[in-house]
Amino acid sequence: MAEVVSVMDIDDDNDVNTKSINDKGKNVVVLSDTKATPWVEKYRPQSLADVAAHRDIVDTIDRLTSENRLPHLLLYGPPGTGKTSTILAVARKLYGAQYHNMILELNASDDRGIDVVRQQIQDFASTQSFSFGAKASVKLVLLDEADAMTKDAQFALRRVIEKYTKNTRFALICNHVNKIIPALQSRCTRFRFAPLDSFHVTERLKHVIEAERLVVSESGLAALVRLSNGDMRKALNILQSTHMASQQITEEEVHLCTGNPLPKDIEQISYWLLNEPFSKSFKQISDVKRRKGLALVDIVREVTMFVFKIKMPSDVRVQLINDMADIEYRLGFGCNDKLQLGSLISSFTRARAALVAAAK
Repeated sequence: MAEVVSVMDIDDDNDVNTKSINDKGKNVVVLSDTKATPWVEKYRPQSLADVAAHRDIVDTIDRLTSENRLPHLLLYGPPGTGKTSTILAVARKLYGAQYHNMILELNASDDRGIDVVRQQIQDFASTQSFSFGAKASVKLVLLDEADAMTKDAQFALRRVIEKYTKNTRFALICNHVNKIIPALQSRCTRFRFAPLDSFHVTERLKHVIEAERLVVSESGLAALVRLSNGDMRKALNILQSTHMASQQITEEEVHLCTGNPLPKDIEQISYWLLNEPFSKSFKQISDVKRRKGLALVDIVREVTMFVFKIKMPSDVRVQLINDMADIEYRLGFGCNDKLQLGSLISSFTRARAALVAAAK
Protein backbone atom coordinates (compact mmCIF):
# COMPACT_ATOMS: atom_id res chain seq x y z
CA MET A 1 0.00 0.00 0.00
CA ALA A 2 1.45 3.36 -1.00
CA GLU A 3 2.41 5.73 1.80
CA VAL A 4 0.44 9.01 1.83
CA VAL A 5 2.40 12.11 2.78
CA SER A 6 1.04 15.67 3.27
CA VAL A 7 3.35 18.42 2.13
CA MET A 8 3.05 22.15 1.52
CA ASP A 9 4.99 24.08 -1.06
CA ILE A 10 5.32 27.75 -0.07
CA ASP A 11 6.37 30.36 -2.59
CA ASP A 12 7.90 33.83 -2.09
CA ASP A 13 4.47 35.44 -1.52
CA ASN A 14 3.75 33.07 1.42
CA ASP A 15 0.96 31.34 -0.52
CA VAL A 16 0.52 27.60 -0.47
CA ASN A 17 0.21 26.16 -3.97
CA THR A 18 -1.30 22.89 -5.17
CA LYS A 19 1.10 20.54 -6.98
CA SER A 20 1.08 16.91 -8.05
CA ILE A 21 4.22 15.07 -6.92
CA ASN A 22 5.14 11.43 -7.39
CA ASP A 23 8.22 10.53 -5.36
CA LYS A 24 9.52 6.93 -5.50
CA GLY A 25 6.08 5.36 -5.68
CA LYS A 26 4.67 7.48 -2.84
CA ASN A 27 1.37 9.26 -3.34
CA VAL A 28 2.03 12.79 -2.11
CA VAL A 29 -1.06 14.82 -1.16
CA VAL A 30 -0.40 18.55 -1.46
CA LEU A 31 -2.55 20.89 0.60
CA SER A 32 -3.95 24.01 -1.06
CA ASP A 33 -4.45 27.26 0.86
CA THR A 34 -4.28 30.02 -1.71
CA LYS A 35 -5.47 33.60 -1.89
CA ALA A 36 -8.63 32.27 -3.57
CA THR A 37 -9.97 31.03 -0.20
CA PRO A 38 -12.89 33.28 0.84
CA TRP A 39 -11.92 35.14 4.00
CA VAL A 40 -15.40 34.48 5.39
CA GLU A 41 -14.46 30.78 5.71
CA LYS A 42 -10.74 31.31 6.35
CA TYR A 43 -11.42 33.48 9.42
CA ARG A 44 -14.58 31.73 10.65
CA PRO A 45 -14.33 31.33 14.47
CA GLN A 46 -13.17 27.83 15.40
CA SER A 47 -14.07 28.01 19.10
CA LEU A 48 -16.61 29.83 21.27
CA ALA A 49 -13.83 32.10 22.56
CA ASP A 50 -13.22 33.35 18.99
CA VAL A 51 -16.83 34.47 18.37
CA ALA A 52 -16.59 38.25 17.93
CA ALA A 53 -19.59 39.50 19.92
CA HIS A 54 -22.68 38.44 21.92
CA ARG A 55 -20.53 37.34 24.86
CA ASP A 56 -23.56 36.92 27.12
CA ILE A 57 -25.19 34.44 24.72
CA VAL A 58 -21.94 32.63 23.92
CA ASP A 59 -20.99 32.33 27.61
CA THR A 60 -24.44 30.93 28.45
CA ILE A 61 -24.21 28.31 25.68
CA ASP A 62 -20.61 27.54 26.70
CA ARG A 63 -21.68 26.94 30.31
CA LEU A 64 -24.60 24.72 29.27
CA THR A 65 -22.26 22.73 26.99
CA SER A 66 -19.62 22.31 29.71
CA GLU A 67 -22.22 21.06 32.20
CA ASN A 68 -23.70 18.68 29.61
CA ARG A 69 -27.10 20.42 29.92
CA LEU A 70 -27.45 21.65 26.34
CA PRO A 71 -31.13 22.26 25.44
CA HIS A 72 -32.67 22.49 21.98
CA LEU A 73 -31.59 25.85 20.55
CA LEU A 74 -33.27 28.44 18.34
CA LEU A 75 -30.83 31.12 17.18
CA TYR A 76 -32.32 33.98 15.17
CA GLY A 77 -31.23 37.36 13.89
CA PRO A 78 -29.94 39.10 10.74
CA PRO A 79 -27.27 37.48 8.51
CA GLY A 80 -23.57 37.60 9.39
CA THR A 81 -23.99 37.89 13.17
CA GLY A 82 -22.37 34.58 14.18
CA LYS A 83 -25.29 32.14 14.55
CA THR A 84 -23.89 29.27 12.44
CA SER A 85 -20.34 29.89 13.69
CA THR A 86 -21.53 29.61 17.31
CA ILE A 87 -23.27 26.26 16.72
CA LEU A 88 -20.30 24.83 14.79
CA ALA A 89 -18.02 25.94 17.64
CA VAL A 90 -20.34 24.14 20.09
CA ALA A 91 -20.12 20.99 17.92
CA ARG A 92 -16.30 21.17 17.91
CA LYS A 93 -16.25 21.56 21.69
CA LEU A 94 -18.64 18.62 22.21
CA TYR A 95 -17.20 16.17 19.70
CA GLY A 96 -13.68 17.33 18.88
CA ALA A 97 -12.18 16.54 15.47
CA GLN A 98 -14.87 13.92 14.73
CA TYR A 99 -17.74 16.39 14.97
CA HIS A 100 -18.80 15.76 11.33
CA ASN A 101 -19.81 12.21 12.33
CA MET A 102 -21.97 13.47 15.17
CA ILE A 103 -24.01 16.20 13.48
CA LEU A 104 -26.57 16.25 10.69
CA GLU A 105 -26.41 19.64 8.98
CA LEU A 106 -29.17 20.72 6.60
CA ASN A 107 -29.70 24.17 5.10
CA ALA A 108 -31.99 25.83 2.56
CA SER A 109 -30.08 24.30 -0.38
CA ASP A 110 -31.10 20.82 0.81
CA ASP A 111 -34.53 19.30 0.32
CA ARG A 112 -36.19 19.71 3.71
CA GLY A 113 -39.80 18.81 3.07
CA ILE A 114 -41.93 16.57 5.25
CA ASP A 115 -40.33 13.40 3.76
CA VAL A 116 -36.83 14.48 4.85
CA VAL A 117 -38.08 15.13 8.40
CA ARG A 118 -39.80 11.72 8.51
CA GLN A 119 -36.89 9.79 6.99
CA GLN A 120 -33.43 11.40 7.04
CA ILE A 121 -33.75 13.41 10.27
CA GLN A 122 -35.72 10.69 12.07
CA ASP A 123 -33.24 7.97 11.00
CA PHE A 124 -30.30 10.05 12.23
CA ALA A 125 -31.99 10.97 15.53
CA SER A 126 -33.25 7.47 16.29
CA THR A 127 -29.88 5.66 16.03
CA GLN A 128 -27.73 5.38 19.14
CA SER A 129 -24.27 6.96 18.93
CA PHE A 130 -20.96 5.56 20.13
CA SER A 131 -19.63 9.16 20.35
CA PHE A 132 -16.31 8.34 18.59
CA GLY A 133 -14.42 9.17 21.77
CA ALA A 134 -16.23 12.48 22.28
CA LYS A 135 -17.24 13.81 25.67
CA ALA A 136 -20.99 13.72 25.16
CA SER A 137 -23.19 10.99 23.74
CA VAL A 138 -25.96 13.25 22.40
CA LYS A 139 -25.97 13.96 18.68
CA LEU A 140 -26.74 17.32 17.08
CA VAL A 141 -29.16 18.10 14.25
CA LEU A 142 -28.39 21.54 12.78
CA LEU A 143 -31.17 23.07 10.68
CA ASP A 144 -29.77 26.24 9.13
CA GLU A 145 -32.23 28.73 7.59
CA ALA A 146 -35.10 26.91 9.30
CA ASP A 147 -37.51 29.71 8.35
CA ALA A 148 -37.40 28.35 4.77
CA MET A 149 -38.92 25.03 5.90
CA THR A 150 -42.53 24.37 4.96
CA LYS A 151 -45.19 24.51 7.68
CA ASP A 152 -45.93 20.78 7.22
CA ALA A 153 -42.24 19.94 7.74
CA GLN A 154 -42.15 22.09 10.88
CA PHE A 155 -45.23 20.34 12.31
CA ALA A 156 -43.63 16.95 11.58
CA LEU A 157 -40.38 18.09 13.22
CA ARG A 158 -42.27 19.05 16.37
CA ARG A 159 -43.00 15.40 17.23
CA VAL A 160 -39.50 14.22 16.20
CA ILE A 161 -37.92 16.71 18.63
CA GLU A 162 -40.07 15.39 21.50
CA LYS A 163 -39.52 11.73 20.67
CA TYR A 164 -35.70 11.75 20.39
CA THR A 165 -34.74 14.31 23.07
CA LYS A 166 -32.91 11.61 25.05
CA ASN A 167 -30.02 11.21 22.59
CA THR A 168 -30.37 14.13 20.14
CA ARG A 169 -30.34 17.92 20.38
CA PHE A 170 -31.81 20.15 17.68
CA ALA A 171 -30.39 23.57 16.78
CA LEU A 172 -32.56 25.75 14.56
CA ILE A 173 -31.07 28.83 12.90
CA CYS A 174 -33.17 31.45 11.11
CA ASN A 175 -33.35 35.12 10.17
CA HIS A 176 -37.08 35.62 10.80
CA VAL A 177 -38.35 33.96 13.98
CA ASN A 178 -41.98 34.77 13.10
CA LYS A 179 -41.74 32.16 10.31
CA ILE A 180 -41.10 29.40 12.86
CA ILE A 181 -44.34 27.89 14.20
CA PRO A 182 -45.04 28.64 17.92
CA ALA A 183 -45.00 24.91 18.77
CA LEU A 184 -41.34 24.68 17.67
CA GLN A 185 -40.38 27.95 19.36
CA SER A 186 -41.74 26.73 22.71
CA ARG A 187 -39.60 23.56 22.53
CA CYS A 188 -36.35 25.52 22.11
CA THR A 189 -34.31 27.98 24.13
CA ARG A 190 -34.30 31.16 22.06
CA PHE A 191 -31.32 33.47 21.59
CA ARG A 192 -31.42 36.61 19.45
CA PHE A 193 -28.19 37.58 17.65
CA ALA A 194 -28.41 41.33 17.08
CA PRO A 195 -26.34 43.10 14.39
CA LEU A 196 -22.73 43.48 15.54
CA ASP A 197 -21.79 46.88 16.91
CA SER A 198 -19.06 48.88 15.17
CA PHE A 199 -16.46 48.12 17.89
CA HIS A 200 -16.59 44.34 17.39
CA VAL A 201 -16.65 44.63 13.58
CA THR A 202 -13.63 46.98 13.72
CA GLU A 203 -11.68 44.67 16.02
CA ARG A 204 -12.31 41.62 13.84
CA LEU A 205 -11.41 43.53 10.66
CA LYS A 206 -8.16 44.74 12.27
CA HIS A 207 -7.30 41.11 13.06
CA VAL A 208 -7.83 40.11 9.39
CA ILE A 209 -5.95 43.19 8.10
CA GLU A 210 -2.96 42.32 10.30
CA ALA A 211 -3.05 38.63 9.30
CA GLU A 212 -3.22 39.46 5.57
CA ARG A 213 -0.75 42.37 5.83
CA LEU A 214 -3.12 44.82 4.14
CA VAL A 215 -2.71 48.59 3.80
CA VAL A 216 -5.97 50.14 5.00
CA SER A 217 -6.50 53.82 5.83
CA GLU A 218 -8.56 54.92 8.85
CA SER A 219 -11.26 56.33 6.56
CA GLY A 220 -11.28 53.05 4.57
CA LEU A 221 -11.79 51.01 7.76
CA ALA A 222 -14.58 53.36 8.88
CA ALA A 223 -16.27 52.97 5.46
CA LEU A 224 -16.06 49.16 5.72
CA VAL A 225 -17.71 49.23 9.15
CA ARG A 226 -20.42 51.68 8.03
CA LEU A 227 -21.31 49.76 4.86
CA SER A 228 -21.44 46.38 6.65
CA ASN A 229 -24.37 47.49 8.88
CA GLY A 230 -23.37 45.00 11.58
CA ASP A 231 -22.95 42.08 9.14
CA MET A 232 -19.49 40.55 9.68
CA ARG A 233 -19.76 38.38 6.56
CA LYS A 234 -20.53 41.42 4.42
CA ALA A 235 -17.62 43.37 5.95
CA LEU A 236 -15.14 40.59 5.14
CA ASN A 237 -16.47 40.16 1.60
CA ILE A 238 -16.16 43.91 0.93
CA LEU A 239 -12.63 43.92 2.39
CA GLN A 240 -11.52 40.98 0.22
CA SER A 241 -13.08 42.29 -2.99
CA THR A 242 -11.60 45.78 -2.44
CA HIS A 243 -8.17 44.22 -1.79
CA MET A 244 -8.43 42.31 -5.10
CA ALA A 245 -9.23 45.55 -6.93
CA SER A 246 -6.67 47.79 -5.20
CA GLN A 247 -3.56 47.36 -3.05
CA GLN A 248 -4.38 50.52 -1.07
CA ILE A 249 -7.77 50.28 0.64
CA THR A 250 -9.21 53.77 1.08
CA GLU A 251 -12.72 55.13 1.58
CA GLU A 252 -13.02 55.93 -2.12
CA GLU A 253 -11.86 52.45 -3.19
CA VAL A 254 -14.35 50.78 -0.83
CA HIS A 255 -17.23 52.84 -2.23
CA LEU A 256 -16.12 52.28 -5.83
CA CYS A 257 -15.88 48.52 -5.29
CA THR A 258 -19.35 48.23 -3.72
CA GLY A 259 -21.04 50.76 -5.99
CA ASN A 260 -22.21 52.87 -3.04
CA PRO A 261 -22.20 56.66 -3.44
CA LEU A 262 -19.40 58.55 -1.68
CA PRO A 263 -20.40 60.83 1.25
CA LYS A 264 -19.25 63.90 -0.74
CA ASP A 265 -21.53 62.85 -3.65
CA ILE A 266 -24.48 62.55 -1.25
CA GLU A 267 -23.72 66.00 0.18
CA GLN A 268 -23.63 67.45 -3.34
CA ILE A 269 -26.89 65.71 -4.35
CA SER A 270 -28.57 66.87 -1.12
CA TYR A 271 -27.41 70.44 -1.84
CA TRP A 272 -29.00 70.32 -5.31
CA LEU A 273 -32.22 68.86 -3.89
CA LEU A 274 -32.49 71.58 -1.24
CA ASN A 275 -31.39 74.57 -3.32
CA GLU A 276 -31.65 74.10 -7.10
CA PRO A 277 -34.81 74.32 -9.26
CA PHE A 278 -36.45 71.09 -10.47
CA SER A 279 -35.02 70.94 -14.02
CA LYS A 280 -31.44 71.73 -12.94
CA SER A 281 -31.54 69.20 -10.09
CA PHE A 282 -32.93 66.51 -12.39
CA LYS A 283 -30.20 67.09 -14.99
CA GLN A 284 -27.31 67.24 -12.50
CA ILE A 285 -28.37 64.16 -10.48
CA SER A 286 -28.98 62.19 -13.70
CA ASP A 287 -25.47 63.14 -14.90
CA VAL A 288 -23.86 62.00 -11.61
CA LYS A 289 -25.84 58.74 -11.71
CA ARG A 290 -24.73 57.98 -15.26
CA ARG A 291 -21.10 59.09 -14.79
CA LYS A 292 -20.50 57.19 -11.53
CA GLY A 293 -22.86 54.28 -12.14
CA LEU A 294 -24.95 54.92 -9.01
CA ALA A 295 -28.27 53.24 -8.28
CA LEU A 296 -31.15 55.54 -7.36
CA VAL A 297 -32.17 53.28 -4.47
CA ASP A 298 -28.70 53.76 -2.90
CA ILE A 299 -28.97 57.52 -3.36
CA VAL A 300 -32.41 57.56 -1.69
CA ARG A 301 -31.14 55.53 1.31
CA GLU A 302 -28.09 57.74 1.81
CA VAL A 303 -30.06 60.99 1.36
CA THR A 304 -32.53 59.71 3.98
CA MET A 305 -29.68 59.38 6.49
CA PHE A 306 -28.50 62.89 5.50
CA VAL A 307 -31.99 64.29 6.19
CA PHE A 308 -31.81 62.91 9.74
CA LYS A 309 -28.66 64.98 10.36
CA ILE A 310 -29.78 68.42 9.10
CA LYS A 311 -31.96 70.84 11.08
CA MET A 312 -35.54 71.28 9.90
CA PRO A 313 -39.04 71.37 11.47
CA SER A 314 -40.18 67.92 12.58
CA ASP A 315 -43.39 67.93 10.47
CA VAL A 316 -41.38 68.71 7.29
CA ARG A 317 -38.84 65.99 8.14
CA VAL A 318 -41.60 63.42 8.78
CA GLN A 319 -43.28 64.14 5.44
CA LEU A 320 -39.96 64.04 3.57
CA ILE A 321 -38.91 60.71 5.07
CA ASN A 322 -42.36 59.26 4.41
CA ASP A 323 -42.11 60.30 0.74
CA MET A 324 -38.63 58.76 0.40
CA ALA A 325 -39.85 55.52 2.00
CA ASP A 326 -42.57 55.34 -0.67
CA ILE A 327 -39.99 55.98 -3.42
CA GLU A 328 -37.72 53.19 -2.10
CA TYR A 329 -40.73 50.84 -1.92
CA ARG A 330 -41.66 51.60 -5.54
CA LEU A 331 -38.05 51.15 -6.69
CA GLY A 332 -38.09 47.71 -5.05
CA PHE A 333 -40.92 46.75 -7.40
CA GLY A 334 -38.97 47.85 -10.48
CA CYS A 335 -40.64 51.20 -11.17
CA ASN A 336 -39.05 53.59 -13.69
CA ASP A 337 -35.91 55.32 -12.33
CA LYS A 338 -36.57 58.64 -14.08
CA LEU A 339 -40.11 58.88 -12.70
CA GLN A 340 -38.90 58.07 -9.18
CA LEU A 341 -36.07 60.62 -9.44
CA GLY A 342 -38.70 63.19 -10.45
CA SER A 343 -40.77 62.14 -7.43
CA LEU A 344 -37.72 62.55 -5.15
CA ILE A 345 -37.03 66.08 -6.41
CA SER A 346 -40.73 66.93 -6.12
CA SER A 347 -40.74 65.83 -2.47
CA PHE A 348 -37.79 68.12 -1.72
CA THR A 349 -39.42 70.98 -3.66
CA ARG A 350 -42.53 70.66 -1.43
CA ALA A 351 -40.30 70.48 1.65
CA ARG A 352 -38.51 73.67 0.59
CA ALA A 353 -41.84 75.46 0.15
CA ALA A 354 -42.89 74.31 3.64
CA LEU A 355 -39.57 75.53 5.09
CA VAL A 356 -40.02 78.97 3.47
CA ALA A 357 -43.59 79.17 4.79
CA ALA A 358 -42.44 78.20 8.30
CA ALA A 359 -39.70 80.87 8.23
CA LYS A 360 -42.19 83.71 7.50
